[in-house]
Amino acid sequence: MKQSDIFARSFNQHDQKRFGYGALLACFVVTWHLCTVFKPYFGPLYVLNLRLMMVDELKLAMITDMTNEPKRPYVQTMETKPICNTFRKRSDTCEMSGDVRIQGNSSTIFVSTSNVTNVLWTIKPYARKGDNAAMANITTFKIIQEAAKMPECNRTHNVPAIVFSVGGYSGNHFHAFSDTIIPLYETSRKFNREVRFLMANKNSFWTNKFQEVLNKLSRYEIIDIDNENEVHCFPSMIVGLKKDDRKELNIDSMKDFSKFLRSSYSLERSTAINMTKSINKRPRILIVSRKKTRAFTNIKYLVRVARDLGFEVIVSEMNANLTRISRLVNSCDVMMGVHGAGLTNIVFLPENGVFIQVVPLGKMDWMANTFYGEPSKGMGLKYLEYEISEKESSLIDQYPRNHQVFMDPYSIQNKGWEAYRSVYMDRQNVKLDVVRLKETLSKAIELLC
Repeated sequence: MKQSDIFARSFNQHDQKRFGYGALLACFVVTWHLCTVFKPYFGPLYVLNLRLMMVDELKLAMITDMTNEPKRPYVQTMETKPICNTFRKRSDTCEMSGDVRIQGNSSTIFVSTSNVTNVLWTIKPYARKGDNAAMANITTFKIIQEAAKMPECNRTHNVPAIVFSVGGYSGNHFHAFSDTIIPLYETSRKFNREVRFLMANKNSFWTNKFQEVLNKLSRYEIIDIDNENEVHCFPSMIVGLKKDDRKELNIDSMKDFSKFLRSSYSLERSTAINMTKSINKRPRILIVSRKKTRAFTNIKYLVRVARDLGFEVIVSEMNANLTRISRLVNSCDVMMGVHGAGLTNIVFLPENGVFIQVVPLGKMDWMANTFYGEPSKGMGLKYLEYEISEKESSLIDQYPRNHQVFMDPYSIQNKGWEAYRSVYMDRQNVKLDVVRLKETLSKAIELLC
C-alpha cells in the first residue's frame, strides 16, 4: 500500500473535505505571500490597499514622501535594507555608503541611491534618548535618500565620517564616558584612525578635555559640523554612536578599552601591585575627596586607619585635567570614593587593582552596581562595596529618624530625579565608621595578594 493511501485513510470523509479546503486555503496564502515578496519582479499588486499608521517615536515612521505628489505610505521591500536602526532603547544609528553629502548648517545629509528615493529619516546622534531639556538641545539631522537633486560638493574626503554629538549630558564626567567616549571607541576603532569626526554641539572645553582620546581614534582635525557652510562629501558615513542597551560605562571588550586609555595617556602601569611578590612595597590608595556634597567629614581618621594598615595614602579631588588625573589614578592600587561622577576615573586604574565604592543612603544600590560595580569588574578590577548606615550619614542631623527619608527612600524616588537628588545627592555627607573601614581596607589588601 502506498504511503499516500495510508495518509488518506487516516481521515474520515468529513475530515478529508476539511483537509481539502485547508489545502486550498494554504495554496492561496502561499501564492499571495510569494507575490508580495517578489512584488518588484511581478509589478504592482493592487489586491490589498495597505495603510500603515506611523508612530512618531518608532522612527521607521520618519520615512516620508518628499515630492508634491499625493502622500502614499512607503513600505521598504525585503531587498532594500534600511540605512537607519531606530529601534534600540538607547541609541539611534544610521550607516550609509556610496555618495554621501552633508550640509552642516542645515543639518541635512543626502544619500544617493538608485532603488529608493524621496525617503526621510531624522536622528539625534547621541547615545541616549530622552525628552528633557538636555536632550532637546541636541542637533537633529535629516537624512534624505535621494536619486537626484544632490547638492554639489565643496569638499571631497576619501575617508569615512562619523557624526556624533557632545550635547545632552556630556558635561557630566560619567556621561561623557558612557554616552560618548566608549561608544565612539566602539564605533571608530575598526577604521584604525582613518576616519573623520563630524562633531555636533561642539564644545571646546569638552574637546580639549578628551583631546588625547580623540587624537588616538582619528588622525584628522575634527569638523564643527553645525557651523559648516560647505557641502562635505564622503564615501561612507555613520550617524550616531551605538550603545549597549543593557550596560553603562561598560562594553564586552572593557579590558581592551582600558588598554587603549593607558596608551592614549602614556600610562606606565598595566597591573596593580601583587603583595605576595612585593613584600617590601606598600600598596597605594587614592581616597577621592569631595567638597560640596557627599564628602568624607572624618577624612583625617580615614587616612590614619589606612596608614596604620600599611597603605601609602593619597587624598585628591577629581578635576577636569585628565592628563594629570589619569596618571594619579594609574599610580595607585586601590581607589575609594563616595558614589558620584568622579568615580568614573576607575578606568585609569591598573588591572587587578581594587575599587571601593562607598554607597550613601537612598537605596542607590542599583545605581551603584550598574554605573560602577559591574563596569569595574569588566575592567579587570576587584570590587568592594561599603554601604553606609544611618548613623554614618549627615542626613541624621537634618531629619527625624521616623522620616520617610530613612523609612521609605522609594517614596522620594517616586517624586522624580530632582527631588531624589536634592536629598540624597546634594545634602548628604558621609562619616565612615572607623571599625568598619578597617575591615574593608584589610579585605582590599587581601585582594591584592
